[in-house]
Amino acid sequence: MKKNIGIWIDTKHAFVIRLSNNSHTFKTIESNIETRERVEGETKKYGRFGGQYLTYEKNRENKRIQMTNQFLKSLLKEIETCDSVVVFGPSKMKNIFEKEIRNNMQLTHKLAGVSSVNYLTENQIVAWVKDYFKSLD
Repeated sequence: MKKNIGIWIDTKHAFVIRLSNNSHTFKTIESNIETRERVEGETKKYGRFGGQYLTYEKNRENKRIQMTNQFLKSLLKEIETCDSVVVFGPSKMKNIFEKEIRNNMQLTHKLAGVSSVNYLTENQIVAWVKDYFKSLD
């Protein structure tokens, strides 16, 4: 049997479901992406001397992008040994992950599909992945 993987992805975490030989394994990967974060050294937005305004938005954005890239790299390692993968979830993170897969020449042929799915329980996620790969066969 093929080694198929389904990844339910969100900004907070991802659930990786591996299907092989009529069994499945379920793994949770935390993203550690902080959406509300205080940058070290951050003070109020205005200076003491008139109209000098400081903004820390660029620092926050760079840090969030760095954390997102680390999260996506850990997910890319998960799908290196599989035959096909389906990515699904409620947020736009699935589309960002799809772009990462398509940019990787070794993994682009493994992408079976991307779907929008609301929040599901663990059993519902496993059943969704099994049904998805049965419909492909």
